[in-house]
Amino acid sequence: MQANISSSQAETAGRTAGVIGETAIIHKGLLLPFILITACFALWGAANNMTDLLVPAFQKVLSMSQLQSSFIQSAFYGAYFVMALPAAFLIQKYSYKNGVLIGLSIYAFGAVLCYPASQAMSFEFFLLAFYVFASGCAILETVAAPYIMSMGPEETGTQRINLAQAFNPIGVLMGVFLGKEVILKGLNDANDAERALMSTEQLNAIQSQELGNVVTAYLIVALVAFVLAALIFFTRFPAGKASDNLNELKASFNRLKQNATWKFAVIAQFFYVGCQIGVWTYAIKFIMDNHTSVTTEAQAGEYVFYGLCVYTAFRFICTGLMSIINPSRLLSLMACIAIALICVAVFVGGEIGTYALLACFSCMSLMFPTIYGLGLTGVGEDRKLGGSFIIMAILGGAILVPLQGWIIDVTGSVNISYLLPLSCFIIVLLFSLFSHKALNKSK
Repeated sequence: MQANISSSQAETAGRTAGVIGETAIIHKGLLLPFILITACFALWGAANNMTDLLVPAFQKVLSMSQLQSSFIQSAFYGAYFVMALPAAFLIQKYSYKNGVLIGLSIYAFGAVLCYPASQAMSFEFFLLAFYVFASGCAILETVAAPYIMSMGPEETGTQRINLAQAFNPIGVLMGVFLGKEVILKGLNDANDAERALMSTEQLNAIQSQELGNVVTAYLIVALVAFVLAALIFFTRFPAGKASDNLNELKASFNRLKQNATWKFAVIAQFFYVGCQIGVWTYAIKFIMDNHTSVTTEAQAGEYVFYGLCVYTAFRFICTGLMSIINPSRLLSLMACIAIALICVAVFVGGEIGTYALLACFSCMSLMFPTIYGLGLTGVGEDRKLGGSFIIMAILGGAILVPLQGWIIDVTGSVNISYLLPLSCFIIVLLFSLFSHKALNKSK
């Protein structure tokens, strides 16, 4: 999976390029490609968190239950499961650059599909649009993450993927800003009972305006994707096509099956993504139910936005801390803190529970890329297939988020539903302890 990099490019870039000790984070000559590929991390960050805000938005617009509206997440993260392996085949046959361009094109097309979906006022059509949109995200993530891993020495791979992923939260903030300013603030104040008393014409007019705001937000991200695709298209990239052929994928999988850390990483990523998306998806309802001064989705969205600002800052902080703290140890520490904070949110609740939940965002800042990096450490050329399976584990968001929504519908308590993310954080903690022991043993 390593790009074909010349020996001069492979020389250490020095401390100005960023180092751990004497080891370069990024190979010399790859800074511009690194920046452009890193920009893709921001794009799928925006996509993920815009989708989180769509769940409460559609629940209100179409008067849905928590379970029904959470099918948005099933469509979105289900696409990751379906498209991750095809993306691996794509970069076997073509180049990383072409894979990124294809991913960006599908991403933009899916966003544009929101327009005909709004005209049809069809929830099912929106689910199709989000599925196509997420398929582009899945291709981008499957191609970009291992490409970033290949842009420097293997020993700095986990820090490099964290550095690239540090820009994912910037996209998260852009997505949440668009979501709260364009989608949530555009929701009509009428509640479900008031909507039920409206005439068909009145209700359709309100819903059309609210869905039109969804379209506006997604057309903006489509435009950004087209611009980034143009920049990548006209930029010279190092050859990035995988060096082996499709017939060797079976042998690669057989080797991966013998790697206990990789297998545990796939499992941990499944539960972590379900945890992360569940924490964010139901954060607005949690804040509205627990914080007495918050009465609207837009107000709750402000709290989520500031929580994600802290999340963004901690992504950079944690990346820097990896220069002095072993990544698996740092992951253990953050998992322990997250478990404690979620316990406060569930069992204390109120305003204290609200701030504990928001503080938990910071603990999640390093988890996805660190699980990914630790899972692929030492797998060599098998990282293209191994990375695809870890990306497929994002399916956890499609399964666990609706399960959490069902818990809310059945119990009537959003606080109780957060016991599910709590159990997921425990699994992340177990993975961090296991990977630390396994990687130390292999040295």
